[in-house]
Amino acid sequence: MKKRAFMGSLLATTMLAGTPILGADWDGPTTGPTAAEGKSIVVVAADLKNGGILGVTNGVEEAAERIGWDVRVLDGAGSVQGRTGAIGQALALQPDGIVINGFDAVEQQAALEGVVGANIPMVAWHSGPKIGCDAPGGIFANVSTDAMTVSEVAAKWAIDDGGTDIGVVIFTDSTYQIAIDKADRLKETVEAAGGKVLEYVDTPIADTSTRMGPLTTTLLQKYGDSWTHALAINDLYFDFMGPSLAAAGLSPEQGPQAGSAGDGSEAAFQRIRSGGYQTITVAEPLNLQGWQLVDELNRAIQGEPCSGYVTSPALVTADGLAKMGDSNAFDPDIPYRDAYGAIWGK
Repeated sequence: MKKRAFMGSLLATTMLAGTPILGADWDGPTTGPTAAEGKSIVVVAADLKNGGILGVTNGVEEAAERIGWDVRVLDGAGSVQGRTGAIGQALALQPDGIVINGFDAVEQQAALEGVVGANIPMVAWHSGPKIGCDAPGGIFANVSTDAMTVSEVAAKWAIDDGGTDIGVVIFTDSTYQIAIDKADRLKETVEAAGGKVLEYVDTPIADTSTRMGPLTTTLLQKYGDSWTHALAINDLYFDFMGPSLAAAGLSPEQGPQAGSAGDGSEAAFQRIRSGGYQTITVAEPLNLQGWQLVDELNRAIQGEPCSGYVTSPALVTADGLAKMGDSNAFDPDIPYRDAYGAIWGK
């Protein structure tokens, strides 16, 4: 059984009023099929450098150990061709199920048709705008928080933080329809509250390491002090913004305040905790979602209906992190491991 260190432990978060959050009680499924025995599954990850995708993969591996399945992880390495190749490799392995982790099903439609043709059940994380059961592309269940809620929480934070005089730059990636939808909702929410969107920047997530530095410098030159907030559809954009802000002589307090509409990566938590050029993230319970993917795949393998469970996001701030020690993951203090274990008879 493949094993990798996973992130876990309770994280308290500071929430905007009215923002949904996972509570102390389990709100997911309590019934379902017991574990199918002796299964082998493959996780096809879009890019394991992405903290959200890595967190979900860790959760899948942890859950697979509990249910008693073998799991293999294939890394698409951040390119369309890499993901296509990984799907082909997954097919060749003839697994009992496949997890599509972090990329749009539309992008890989032809490759996924091969999976459907081979009658291999598929579940997914963030595979498109339709959440839950019977997602497009032959996907049994698309696991995610409500992406529009995530965007609204991030945008409302920016308004609450800076008022209606804010100037926002939004970063997205038109490779993914869900990224376009999230960015559109960010823009709509900011403008509806009276804020100004200075620019809508379309730049690939996979290229952030090379693009974000020059982009940040250009935006600073273009907008100066009128650029007060940066909002992005993923934490990865802010992995590479800080050095350019520092080179411009801007402290984290002086520069644009950065907030991410997902996913709550370990690196993002570290930046928020240390004042490292990111102020908030809207985090998903990545480890929990990995367990949900295994549960949904167990249902699919046995011909049972999907659960329809949708997890809730949390607004993560420095104040919330300060109360909970050194954890760098949003792993809510609810008994999801025991709940799924009880369903599986494990």
